[in-house]
This record gives sequence, C-alpha cells and structure tokens, in this order.
Amino acid sequence: MISLRPVLRAAALSALSALTLASLSAHAQVSVKEAWVRATVAQQKATGAFMQITSTEPARLIDVKSDAAKIVELHEMRMEGDRMMMKAVSGIDLVPGKPLELKPGSYHVMLIDLARPVNAGDKVPLTLVIEGRDGKRSTVAVSAEARAMNAAPPAAAAHPHHH
Repeated sequence: MISLRPVLRAAALSALSALTLASLSAHAQVSVKEAWVRATVAQQKATGAFMQITSTEPARLIDVKSDAAKIVELHEMRMEGDRMMMKAVSGIDLVPGKPLELKPGSYHVMLIDLARPVNAGDKVPLTLVIEGRDGKRSTVAVSAEARAMNAAPPAAAAHPHHH
C-alpha cells in the first residue's frame, strides 16, 4: 500500500512556502530609508522622527508604534500666514513610486512622553502600520538613529512642540 503522508506533507510545505512568499512580498511593497530621530536634551519629553517612505502600491501610513514613548502620533506642520501650526493626522497617503518625506517642518512622527532620554547614536525602534487599498494592514520595522540637534539637515528647524 502507498502512503499519502509524504505527498500531503510536501503539498502542505509547498502551500506554506507560497503563503510565506506572498506575505513577504506584501511587506516588500513599502521601503524606508534615511530614518532618524532628533536626540533630546535634559528634561525634554518629546522628539520627532523623520524618514523617507516609498510604496509600490497605493497605500496609507495610518499609525506608528514605538516602545520609546508612551504616545506616538503622526503630525503635520505647516505655515498659516506667519504662524506655524501643528496637528495630529489620522494618516498620510503613499503614492506609488513617489517618496513620502517625513521631515522637520512638514509631516513627521512625534514621540511624546519619552521612556528615557534619546542620545545621539541611539537606535530607536519604530513600527510603521501601512494600510493597503484593500484595507489589509502590514507593518514595517524601522530602526532610526538618533542625531544631535546640530547634526540635523540644515533645513531642519527646532521642533516647538511640547506636552
């Protein structure tokens, strides 16, 4: 008598491999580069995180999580007349092939009520939550290096947001 167990096992492994590859390709649609966090000074309880995010599919950055802070929010900063305005946003659209730049003075991630000071050179873990057009969510793990205030790009202004 011929046993079907090896055949079934091979079929199950093949199906599992296909699912794993499909899962990996979903995560591979979004890439992140140049992720950094502004290092803090004594008594500072909030800081910003910045990066470039590119997606191959229409998607939306809907959340960011981090153990580095009790509150993590997506923010938009813009000028209204001569006033700089900042507010939390529920998400930011990712246009296929067009990098979304989270940067000082624009969209960025706020880390509020920090668990501990962020020193230059520290690695701050962030998890981006991306929602596809189909409503399915995926996550992207990011390690952002902390940069001293004076090491930030020249266009970066001091972040005036405090809680």
